[in-house]
Amino acid sequence: MCWRSFTRCLGIALIPLSVCCIVANVLLYFPNGETRYAKDNLLTRYVWFFSGIAGGGLVMILPAAVFMNLGDCDGCCGNRDCGKSCAMLGSVVAALIGLAGASYCFVVSALTLTEGPYCRTSGDWGYPFANQSGKYLTERSTWSLCQEPAHVVEWNVTLFSILLALSGVEVLVCGMQVINGLLGGLCRACYHRSHYSLNA
Repeated sequence: MCWRSFTRCLGIALIPLSVCCIVANVLLYFPNGETRYAKDNLLTRYVWFFSGIAGGGLVMILPAAVFMNLGDCDGCCGNRDCGKSCAMLGSVVAALIGLAGASYCFVVSALTLTEGPYCRTSGDWGYPFANQSGKYLTERSTWSLCQEPAHVVEWNVTLFSILLALSGVEVLVCGMQVINGLLGGLCRACYHRSHYSLNA
């Protein structure tokens, strides 16, 4: 029973994480609250990968729903306990889907932070920090290279860091459910198999 309760708690935890990922990703389309940069396609290319909306957000609805509504399968040959094992093992599949979505968000966020924002410098639009392997993150004095959108470096670093952290937690949550589901399903199945053999 404790395995299933833990699974439901993990499902509840995924809901605020996914909502925050969606909000953070949406905000990336409006630096300084302006819409013209999105209209003119003057945003960092990775913003259009929808990593927070899709990977860290909408994909998480499936595992969250499965975890929170974890029930029993019909069972095997009328064995109710087998049905509980089946449900736990089924939650592992949902957890793997969530793990894939969260990992996608995590990787895209990390790549974006490494490359830096797309902005207008004194010359033209481009990626002034692209060849620095993320060194600009610790050299705030160089952030003024981006003249437009104003404060775009701070905007991108803050929001993509949030996405990186949130998706990292989602990876952890889904990873825990993979382990929890396997232990809950296989251990229960083994226990009842041995119990049935003894009674036979």
